[in-house]
Amino acid sequence: MSTQMHKDDVTGVDTTGHEWDGIKELNNPLPKWWIYTFYACILWAVAYWVVMPAWPYFWNGAWRHTEGVVGYTQRGSVAGELQAVAAARADVMKQIAEMPIEDVAKNDTLMELALAGGKAAFGDNCAPCHGSGAAGGKGFPNLNDDDWIWGGTLSDIQTTVTHGIRWEADEDTRQNQMPRFLDDSMLKSEQINDAAEYVLSLSNKADDAAAATRGAAVFEQNCASCHGADAKGNQELGAPNLTDAIWLYGGDKETIVQTISHGRGGVMPAWGGRLSAATVKELALYVHSLGGGK
Repeated sequence: MSTQMHKDDVTGVDTTGHEWDGIKELNNPLPKWWIYTFYACILWAVAYWVVMPAWPYFWNGAWRHTEGVVGYTQRGSVAGELQAVAAARADVMKQIAEMPIEDVAKNDTLMELALAGGKAAFGDNCAPCHGSGAAGGKGFPNLNDDDWIWGGTLSDIQTTVTHGIRWEADEDTRQNQMPRFLDDSMLKSEQINDAAEYVLSLSNKADDAAAATRGAAVFEQNCASCHGADAKGNQELGAPNLTDAIWLYGGDKETIVQTISHGRGGVMPAWGGRLSAATVKELALYVHSLGGGK
């Protein structure tokens, strides 16, 4: 490597004196405006570190960060925006909270706002179980149809949302438990098989007519008190309609046998203790509007 400095014959620019394998390095320093900009950026960064939260550090068993002179955080900014939205909606939410839910549904202005709020609340609180489109899934009811276990009127839905289903922390929760006919030795396996065939026969799906006939007697003695003599259910007891094609856990023979043998008892949280009265009404109005409300 050569270190002799001279002027390049082609460009007329001085070299640095560095040469590798015949390749010479030209001495082309950065423009002053670029240098000044670079220094300005350094000064800006230092000022930013002082003013804004920037540096992480570990203290007292947890990771923290410098808060900066202004104490700004994006979390705090979002919290402020949410507070502003809540303040803007305060009057509306008060009206919804104080007005009977049926009257809210008759007020076009309040109803429009309640549906928007209910949709947002549903996405935040209910969609994990019922799905974003409220179509439900195995063990989670579809809220779009007209098959209601505990009733589909506005007041029914409001009560269900408020107090939940089999929610131990709420003394007013919807409460009824399907017996475990096999586990509690209430029926024998043969009787359960016959009862399942009878239930299937209600929707013309039974394969064993003789078993279905025997199952009718088993049903009358053990199931009709909740599901009704016609098996169309009882919403006051949370007993589903067994004559339609809508099944919460499945309508095949094996699943029905499991249901009769071991019982079913889904749990829904009581949202009355978690959400405001106005938000609960918004949720009830939104669910009712999905198409299956009565």
